[in-house]
Order: sequence, then C-alpha cells, then structure tokens
Amino acid sequence: MNDLQKKELDIFAVKARLLLMEGIFNAKAGHPGGSLSICEILAYLYNCEMKVDPKNPKDPDRDRFVLSKGHAAPALYATLALKGFFPAEDMKTLRKSDSYLQGHPNMNLVPGVDMSTGSLGQGVSAAVGMALSAKLDKKDFRVYTILGDGEIEEGQVWEAAMFASAKTLDNLVVIVDNNNLQIDGTVEEVNSPYPILEKFAAFGFNTIEIDGNNLYEIEDALKSARETKGKPTAIIAKCLKGKGVSYMEDAVNWHGAAPNEELYNQAVEELTATLKNLEA
Repeated sequence: MNDLQKKELDIFAVKARLLLMEGIFNAKAGHPGGSLSICEILAYLYNCEMKVDPKNPKDPDRDRFVLSKGHAAPALYATLALKGFFPAEDMKTLRKSDSYLQGHPNMNLVPGVDMSTGSLGQGVSAAVGMALSAKLDKKDFRVYTILGDGEIEEGQVWEAAMFASAKTLDNLVVIVDNNNLQIDGTVEEVNSPYPILEKFAAFGFNTIEIDGNNLYEIEDALKSARETKGKPTAIIAKCLKGKGVSYMEDAVNWHGAAPNEELYNQAVEELTATLKNLEA
C-alpha cells in the first residue's frame, strides 16, 4: 500500500463515519461508538482484501464477511453503500419500521450482508461454518468476521474457536475489536476476557495484535493471515471506540445512544474538517 492508496482508504473511512452518523442521527437510536471504531478495518477489507462484487452480491465464489457484533451495523451499511451495494441515501431510513436497514444486519434484505447477526457469539459460529463449507466444497473463498471484545465473554465464541482450530480452517480470519468498552463499562470491570491474544493462541490460532485504526498494520496482519497455513488467524485490533468524533472517543456512554442535533452537527463538523484535510 503506497501513500496515495492509504490516503484514499483514510478518506473512505471518514466518509463511512459521516454516513453512519447520519443514519444514527435520523434513527434517533443506534450504536455509534463501536461502529466508529471499525471503519478502517472495513475500509481495508472491502477495498483491498475481499473478493466481492456489488453487482453480484450473491456470487458463490465471493469472500464472506460476518459482522458478529451486529449492533455495529451502521458501519457495515455505510461501507456497503459507499461500495455501491445500495444507495447511500437509504442510510437516512436506518431503523425505520419500513426500512430494510434495521438495527442489526439482515441477509435476506440487505445486499452484501452474508449473515443475519445480533445475538452475540452466533456470528462467529456462522463464519466458522462458512469456512468449513469452503473446505468441504474445495472452494477458495475466505471468511472474515469482526467480534467485539465484550462479545468474546460469550462461551459460544470459544466453542467456535475450538472447532475452527480442530478443522484447520486457515481460510478464516477472526478480528476482535478490542476497544476495551462494552455497554456497562470497561471489559475488565464487566467480565475480563484478557489476555485475549494468548487465549486465541491457546485455542490453536495464528495470533496478531495490531492498532486497529492503523491501515498499514491492518494490511500487514491480513497478509500474514493469507500466508498462514493449517490454522485460523485471530487479529486482536486495538481500536478507539467512537473514533473521529471527539466527545465519543473512549466514552462508554456512547455505546448505544444517538446524538441530539447539536452534538450531531458537532460530529459532522469535526469529520468534515478531517475529510477536507485528507482531500487537500
């Protein structure tokens, strides 16, 4: 990745943040903190890493993505909209009763969504099943999933991890958004999953720890995952919850709350300034 490519991905991530904030503001509900934290990861996956086609979202040979932390749907929707899976204008309908863009991803309604998620722990299990199916069918598609660090307190996550390792699913990449905050506080206060990297290593994973908002580190980690044979990869991504919006950064109260008009306008002003600096 050269400097120009990185700049284009940074711009994409900021545009995704603007779009997801627009959706959450119009919905008057949603999960901004954990959506804002993963925009660089999604930007790299959908622009550089994954084999997907907005014109053929059900291509049987496509790579798969599962947002196991389904409440971060606004980030996924914004990414898909920017890639052309559906009109960006539709983000304004987020969570409306007649909208196909609900609070959690629905694979039956949203183009580009590979798995309906929301119940924590279940998305990664589905991703493991997809990776196994690729092996059984001798397909070369890869499967990527993002989990929350609070989510990995679910026992089902570790059952899935044990199975993925036992079946040597080297076509599976598990990314943990380790922003250290969940709905009730820090992950240590609620039910500490630490040390996360060592736990996945003990389950037989290739493990990598990165700054999850650093595109160069994301690139290197995904390259390592592709080169690893015989075991799945877990990337522990140290992300900043609420990244890009000053008053939301590292603030637990923005896990699942929408801003009022004044705060929304502040968020737009800050993100727009960041975008202008990148585009200058």
